Amino acid sequence: MAVFTDPTAQAETDAIDFALVAWRHQQVWQVQELARHALGTVTEIAQELRRYPDADGPVALISVDEDFFILVRAREGELAVLLSDASAATDWPLARSACDHLGVVVDMGADDDNPAPAGDLGMVADLGMSAIDMGVLLDDLELYPDEQLSDIAAKLGFGPEFDDAVGLESE
Repeated sequence: MAVFTDPTAQAETDAIDFALVAWRHQQVWQVQELARHALGTVTEIAQELRRYPDADGPVALISVDEDFFILVRAREGELAVLLSDASAATDWPLARSACDHLGVVVDMGADDDNPAPAGDLGMVADLGMSAIDMGVLLDDLELYPDEQLSDIAAKLGFGPEFDDAVGLESE
């Protein structure tokens, strides 16, 4: 039986720098890779996250092509999403999925040189990173997505585990 795949989706999956899930088990952060087959859409990511037992909601941290990142958090029937650069939706189906989920309309013909985030900047405030801190971090255009996600992981309390998982040196 032949299996047909969407070449655009496959190309995007190949462009994913890393996709991790962080959750707490007995108040200790755990970090591991997310299954690649679950990274096609925000809905698929949410389904995968619901497999992790964390009442506070596991968090997916996904970096794509050193261009943008997506945070997804699933808890108690809620789904929070943050896309670091909404203009990525013009080129990337996963980013478009995030914008669709958020109800954000992106002009597909626009060439946006001024990246702007979309989603809930306060989605992890209860875990240790305020919306203001998230906004400041996203305004720093000198940082790559892995560096931004490393900062987020550090604020949430699993910086060394995140850095180890993606091959960054912890500060």
